[in-house]
Amino acid sequence: MLEPDADRIVIADDHPLFRAALVEAIRRISPEIAVREVDSLAATRQTLAADGANLVCLDLQMGDSAGFLGLTELRREFPSIPIVIVSASEAPSVAQRAIEFGASGFIPKTTDLKTICEAIEAVREGEVWLPETADTDEDESVDHAARLATLTPAQLRVLEGLAAGQLNKQIAHEMDISIATVKAHVTAIFRKLGVINRTQAVLMAQSLFVETQSRTA
Repeated sequence: MLEPDADRIVIADDHPLFRAALVEAIRRISPEIAVREVDSLAATRQTLAADGANLVCLDLQMGDSAGFLGLTELRREFPSIPIVIVSASEAPSVAQRAIEFGASGFIPKTTDLKTICEAIEAVREGEVWLPETADTDEDESVDHAARLATLTPAQLRVLEGLAAGQLNKQIAHEMDISIATVKAHVTAIFRKLGVINRTQAVLMAQSLFVETQSRTA
């Protein structure tokens, strides 16, 4: 376990080469920073619960996390820890949406090492960092993000199942819960999102999965 007052950053990414690039950037900022590397959302949660962190660099797409689900869950569970999203996507709308879901920064994976250092330093100083090309226009997605952020981790997982077209019994099987519990979650989801049926809920959930089809190797 790390010392309680240690300056530490968690890198959550399942691409070893990009983790190495982030480690190099952090080493350039300060060799004294303790770095923890993980390759899944589950490992990220375990690390944060055990040791905490001053910053998390989070990939939007890992084996057990797609789109903004991981970000939303970590923001709920560890609200005081700033999170910088690292992503294969360079779409300005994705960067802006990351901020709407609670990220403190957004770094495309094509970003050069010097700029990665600048981004991490800016967030460490309490700033919000976005690429210069990021779209800063506000629209209904801000409202959607706020509503989606009220969902519990279990409700988010149920919503993910709905978006994937799964039946209640399939969702119940994957989550190891009863069908009645799934139905209760669905009812709560409708209430929190202000919708009346699955189609409307799935349409609102599209913002969570905006990057699902854009993953690169």
